[in-house]
Amino acid sequence: MADRPGARERVPRIVVRMSTFTGFLRSSSDERLGALLARRPDLASPSPGNVTSLAVRATGRASLERALASVDAVVLQVLEAAVVLDGATSTRLQDAVAGGPHDEVARAVDDALALALLYPDTDASDDHAAGTAASAAGGARLRVAPGLGDLLDAHPAGLAVEVAGPPEPVTLPSDDEPLAAPARAVLDALMWGPPVGLAPAPGSTAGDAVALLVARGLLVRGSGRHVLLPASVALALRGGRTHREVAAPPDLTGSPLRAPATVAAESASAGERCARLVARLLRAWEHEPPGVLRAGGLAVRELRRTAQLLEVDEGEAAFVVELAFAAGLLAQDDDEPATFVPTVELDSWRGLDLPTRWVALASAWLATTRTPWLVGSRDERGSLIAALDPELSRPWAPRLRAAVLGVLARVPGRAPSAHEVVGALGWATPRSVPPLTAVESVLTEAARVGVLGAGALSEAGRALLPRAPGPATGAATGTERTIAAHDPDAAAEAFAQGLSPEVGDLLLQGDLTGIVPGRPSPELEALIDRAATVESRGGAITVRFTPDSVRRALDEGLTADDLLDTLASFGRGPVPQGLEYLVRDAARRHGRLRAGAASSYLRADDPALLAGLAEDPRLAELGLLQLAPTVLAAQASTHEVVEALRAHGLAPVAETPDGQVLHLERTVRRARRRGSRRAFAPVASRQVDTAALVRRLRASDEPGDARRPASRSGTSDEQVTSDAQVTSDAHTRAAAGDDATLVGPTSSAADATGTATTGSSARSWAGSGTADPVDALALLREAAAERANVWVELVGPTGRPERRLLRPLRVEGGRLRAADPVRESELTVAVHRIGAVERADEPVDQAADQDQEDM
Repeated sequence: MADRPGARERVPRIVVRMSTFTGFLRSSSDERLGALLARRPDLASPSPGNVTSLAVRATGRASLERALASVDAVVLQVLEAAVVLDGATSTRLQDAVAGGPHDEVARAVDDALALALLYPDTDASDDHAAGTAASAAGGARLRVAPGLGDLLDAHPAGLAVEVAGPPEPVTLPSDDEPLAAPARAVLDALMWGPPVGLAPAPGSTAGDAVALLVARGLLVRGSGRHVLLPASVALALRGGRTHREVAAPPDLTGSPLRAPATVAAESASAGERCARLVARLLRAWEHEPPGVLRAGGLAVRELRRTAQLLEVDEGEAAFVVELAFAAGLLAQDDDEPATFVPTVELDSWRGLDLPTRWVALASAWLATTRTPWLVGSRDERGSLIAALDPELSRPWAPRLRAAVLGVLARVPGRAPSAHEVVGALGWATPRSVPPLTAVESVLTEAARVGVLGAGALSEAGRALLPRAPGPATGAATGTERTIAAHDPDAAAEAFAQGLSPEVGDLLLQGDLTGIVPGRPSPELEALIDRAATVESRGGAITVRFTPDSVRRALDEGLTADDLLDTLASFGRGPVPQGLEYLVRDAARRHGRLRAGAASSYLRADDPALLAGLAEDPRLAELGLLQLAPTVLAAQASTHEVVEALRAHGLAPVAETPDGQVLHLERTVRRARRRGSRRAFAPVASRQVDTAALVRRLRASDEPGDARRPASRSGTSDEQVTSDAQVTSDAHTRAAAGDDATLVGPTSSAADATGTATTGSSARSWAGSGTADPVDALALLREAAAERANVWVELVGPTGRPERRLLRPLRVEGGRLRAADPVRESELTVAVHRIGAVERADEPVDQAADQDQEDM
């Protein structure tokens, strides 16, 4: 050690590399950092403490996976080429991927830089400013972010980059050699990947050709009978190309083309139907709410009953139920037993006009994590998934809807099939292609809610989508991409334009039917709901008047004259005689039975109407008792007596003590929606003030930090070296006997605060190293990406620190896997056992000699 006699004191020289990934982020402009945080929101939540923390998070496996899942096939090709050509310029990447200058590849390079998946190695460029706009200058070398290479294929671009090729230029067998043809066939088979093949049996022509290629270094023996084609040989055979051609999005212009008027009309019709079904569902459930299963969700029999009520299949019934729940119009109450009832938001939603009501439903569908298409399937335990099941949420559902509809948004008026959409997503996000069944379900739901019309995206649906220019549009600049919230006002206006004009005419027929020649006005729709039954809907609506439907209107307080006058006001001409007879006959029978409170009573002028009611076992729960031939007393309330008798086909009404008719209001159930957001308000995504976050990141970097540039646009090497020298002087004094700055896992306080540890075993650390846990993690990841050696202080179980020269291989999951070039071994150590990390700027042999001398 330095304090032993004869020991040579060594102060590591200071080398600050601004070409590291952390240095790239520090030297980036505020606008560039803001764009990065906007395009990779996981980096901003929770807010990182400083730029180094941001670099550590940006090179984490989870964050890199999210970023890769959002890029298109061309960006992946560029990243694969960057891994293979380690340190290539933008121009070289374009040559490798496209065979020359190519706008789409240049755009992909800019995209990768904006996402911090590539960063410029400014040490390799004379112009530091060119590093922040490498794709434009074409001069800076570009490297992939630390850890990114491990997430790509084992053989990126079909190349075995881990296999060393011949040191000399590739020389193929000449045409006059006997094995030239079979050898060339072997190389052709492996040239574009996969680069691994199974060697034929020795003695055969193909086997001899493989042996010849191995002997000349054009193939390398692997495990067993496997042979590998080195990347250098493959690149030579490909003419320097890493890919055959630039990946191109599938052509969707062959999809059926729909007329704008047709799309708008079909979309509006579907949206109007969806809003009507939701209103009908909630109107029924506010009086008779269904129960909640013990495990949560809606029982299968209740779903079937709902499907019959709405006159749809069970799949669409589940969608309507889930949509009402997602829009906040339906919730589970707190009663015992629990039921699903409309929320207090329903009354506000009902008061809106149709376009605004539709915008609320469509916005909720786009933003919800619920997956209604899974209702009726079985989970991994084999249990049936019920509607409104708490386990029916999937966090990826909104992203899937946005991705599917984004494909349709790029081909206005086209109606691509689900297979075509999957193909387009395979290019737009090749790392996260959804299954065909999920895409089909999203398209079906979009058509049901009215976002699609005739299979094409409607203008109203387009107005609800985030306005984010995708790679296919060529609008991405690589540095600026704004994501604007949807415009509900524009969506409502576009939806209204697709609606057919309202009509207030009801063509009454002599067969007790009526025809509405178009979309009924709200007043006419209310009359139909009150007094008629809808038989068919289409360009016109056919309704039928029945004794039950007329009695429903009378139960709500209308008299025969009121109902006939209302029908006459909507009809073209007088009310048909048959319909007038039906209304007056129903009114004559309506109210012949009178119910009152006794707890309640039941009376009638005709004793025959009461005969047998007291003995009827179906009415036993009412506790009926005959007081006189025309009077029955009941133990139940007046409301219960009236509802029970109406359910058995009778037509009683309630009365006041003085004999006046009393129209009872049906019980309406409401639940308070959990959360404060109004159900019909636009669904807003969480926004992060990236500019403010960037300012906090800049302020968090200490002014004396050797790695921080003097200004946001860049810094000089002299300034960096000067700042680092101060740190080095402090460490030199510590090596001479003062307290040394080391962090070890033996003290929890040291782990949390970075408190100094003293002792004769303390070693000095240069300004290029770090004892900060976050900085150490960033340095290890950068060293792993650069295949560079670092000095690492490891704290063993006894608490004694040990300084070792290591080459990091992977840093993930709280562990470091590294190779020891001195001991020629490999080890895995927990990150919390690492006290400090320093870049190794001296050769491995010299470092080994120094360690032997210090021992």
